[in-house]
Amino acid sequence: MSVNVTSRPATDPTTTPEGGHDPAPVKAGIFSPAQLVTALPGALRKLDPRHLARNPVMFVVFAGSVVTTVMAVADPSVFSWAVTAWLWFTVLFANLAESVAEGRGKAQAASLRKVKQDTVAHRITASGALESVPGTDLVVGDRVVVVAGEVIPGDGDVVEGIATVDESAITGESAPVVRESGGDRCAVTGGTTVLSDRIVVRVTAAPGQSFVDRMIALVEGAARQKTPNEIALNILLASLTIIFLLAVVAIGPMGLYAGQEQDPIKLIALLVCLIPTTIGALLSAIGIAGMDRLVQRNVLAMSGRAVEAAGDIDTLLMDKTGTITFGNRQATALHPAPGVSALELATAARLSSLADGTPEGRSIVDLCARDFGLDPAPSEAERAAEFVPFTAQTRMSGLDIPHVSAKACLGTRRHSHGAEFDGTRIRKGASDAVLNWVHSLGGHTSPAVTDAVNEIAQAGGTPLVVASIQADAPTVLGVIALSDVVKPGIAERFAELRAMGIRTVMITGDNPLTAQAIAEEAGVDDFMAEATPEDKLALIRKEQEGGRLVAMTGDGTNDAPALAQADVGVAMNTGTSAAKEAGNMVDLDSDPTKLIEVVEIGKQLLITRGALTTFSLANDLAKYFAILPALFSVIYPQLDTLNIMRLATPESAILSAVIFNAVVIVALIPLSLKGVRYRPSSASTLLGRNLLVYGLGGVITPFAGIWLIDLVVRLIPGIG
Repeated sequence: MSVNVTSRPATDPTTTPEGGHDPAPVKAGIFSPAQLVTALPGALRKLDPRHLARNPVMFVVFAGSVVTTVMAVADPSVFSWAVTAWLWFTVLFANLAESVAEGRGKAQAASLRKVKQDTVAHRITASGALESVPGTDLVVGDRVVVVAGEVIPGDGDVVEGIATVDESAITGESAPVVRESGGDRCAVTGGTTVLSDRIVVRVTAAPGQSFVDRMIALVEGAARQKTPNEIALNILLASLTIIFLLAVVAIGPMGLYAGQEQDPIKLIALLVCLIPTTIGALLSAIGIAGMDRLVQRNVLAMSGRAVEAAGDIDTLLMDKTGTITFGNRQATALHPAPGVSALELATAARLSSLADGTPEGRSIVDLCARDFGLDPAPSEAERAAEFVPFTAQTRMSGLDIPHVSAKACLGTRRHSHGAEFDGTRIRKGASDAVLNWVHSLGGHTSPAVTDAVNEIAQAGGTPLVVASIQADAPTVLGVIALSDVVKPGIAERFAELRAMGIRTVMITGDNPLTAQAIAEEAGVDDFMAEATPEDKLALIRKEQEGGRLVAMTGDGTNDAPALAQADVGVAMNTGTSAAKEAGNMVDLDSDPTKLIEVVEIGKQLLITRGALTTFSLANDLAKYFAILPALFSVIYPQLDTLNIMRLATPESAILSAVIFNAVVIVALIPLSLKGVRYRPSSASTLLGRNLLVYGLGGVITPFAGIWLIDLVVRLIPGIG
C-alpha cells in the first residue's frame, strides 16, 4: 500500500524558474549620453602622457597630436588646425570610453561605501570578558559577540549560536537569511545587520581586506589587472602600429624620389587612420565593463583572468543539491511493509523523526501531521523517552520507548494507536544502515521492502527505511520516499550550455541510481555519484589534462581543494572561509545557478572584444580608398580611380577620414559598455555572425561615414 502526497518545497516569490533570485534592474548597465558629460573631467585628466604610455596605440596618436600642434602653430592653416583638433579629439574620446566605464564602477563603489560604517565591536578577551573596541581594531582570529540590532563589524565565521541576518546592503535581497555555527552557512559579511538572537563571530579578514573593501577596489578599477588575452591583443596592436609607422615613415623618402614632397601633417593623419585606433581606444573600456557586469550580479572576481576563463569554459561541474534541485528533500509517500498499516508506519515514522532536525526529518513529521493527524510536537511523555539523534556515522535517528511511557507516547495525540510499541526501539534512516541494523539483530527483510527501496531510488527519490524492535523481535515497518525536486527550466539552461559546446557534469553524494534519475530529468551530460572531495579533485584534473577549462561552484571546506584546482571556482558567500579563499570568485547572493550567468558574462566579454577588433581592422579598408589617392593622385593620376567615394579634395578626404576615425570611437562606447549580445551557439556560428556583422559592417560603414562627412567638410573654406 502506498500513501502519495503532492509535496514541493516552498519557494521564495522572488525566485526565477531556474531557482535563482530575480536580479534587480541593473541601472548601471544601461548607457546614457549623460554619462559622457559626467566622465569628461576624468577623460581630460587621462591626457597625462604617463597614463597614455600604457596604451601604445593611443600614445602614438597622442605623439602625433603634439607634433601637428607644433606644426600648426609654426605654419597655421585651416587644414592643419582642423586635423590637429580632431587628433586631440581622438585621444580624448579614447580616454572618455575608459572614463565612462570607470565612472559606472565608482558610482557602485559609492553605494558600497555606505555599507561600511564605523562600528563598535564587543570583543571576547582571553579571560572571557567582553570589551568594546572600534571595528577597525579587530584582527584576524578575534571573536566578537553580535546581538539583534547590531551591525557585524567584519567578515568572519559564526562559531557559536544561530541568528537571522539582513544582508540586503550587500546582496540587495530583502529577505533575511539564517546564519549558524558549523556547516556550510556560517560565513557572515561585515556591514550586515543581525535581526534576531545572538551569535559569536570569529573574524577572518583584517581591516581594509574585507569583501566590501575588495569589491570597492575592483569596481573602481584599482585592482583590475590586464588579462592574458588582453595583453596578447595589446601586443598585436602594438605590432601593427609599428608596422604602419615604418610604412608611413617610408612614404616620405618615396615622395621625394617621385618629385612630390609629402606634408608631414598628412602623413601623421594617414598613420592615425591606418593603425587600429578604434579597438585601441575601447580595449580598456571593454575589460572594465565586463568586470562591471559581473559586479552588477553580485559576483566578486578576484582577477580578470577568472572572468576571461569563464568565457572559455569547456566543462561545468555543478552540485545537485541546491543547484539542479531545490535542495530540501521532502517526504512525499509512505510505503508500508506487508502486514503493516499506513497508520502504523506513519506513527513510527513520526516518532523516529522527532529527534531528526534535518529538513528531511521535519518534512516527515509534517507529512504525518497533515495526513494522519499526528501532533508535530512531542508530548511531555515523549520527551521523557530517549531520543536518538541523527548522525553522519549511524545515518539513523529514532526513539527508545520505555515500558512505563509507551501508552503515553502513543496516546498523546488526536489518535491513540494502542500499545503495540510498548518498550520498543524505533529507527529511521538510510536503507542500507537500517537494514543492516535489523539483520545484525536477527531480523529479515521482505522482498516487497527491497523492491520499494529500488523503485524509489530508480525514480530519483531517496528511500528511508523505518524499523522497530519490540520484545527483541526486529521488524521492518516500511519505506518513506523523499523527493528532490528538479528546478523547472534547468533542463533548458543546460541545453543552452550544450549549444555553447560546454559539457555539464552533476556532482552528488547520492547513490548511482538516484543520481542517474536526477541527471536524466535535469538533462546534464554526465554525473558523478557518491562523490568525495578526492573524487571531485581527480575529475577536475582529468578534464584539465585533456586541455579543457573547468568551472565549479562550492560552499564547504570539503569543496576547497576542487575550487582551488578549477579554472573558475565560484564560492558561495554563505560558505566557509576556506571555500571563499580557495575560489577565484565569490557569489554574494550564494546562488549556485549563477555559475551559468558567469559563463555567459565571460563569453560576452570575449565576443565583444573580438567583434570590435574585427570592426576596427575592417574599417581601415575604406580609409585606404580615402587617403592613399589623396596623397599620390598628383604623382600617379591613375590612383584617382580608387577614389570611389568621389571625395572633393585631398584635404577634405584626409580630414573626413580623421573625423570618422574619432567619431566612431564615441559611437561604439555604448556597445563596448553593454557588450555584444550573446546567443548560445557553436563557435563556428559565432565566428560567421561576427564576420558578417562586424567584418562586413566594418567595411561598409566607413565608406558611408567618410562620404557623408566629406559632404560637410568640403564646405569649409580652405579645405573644399
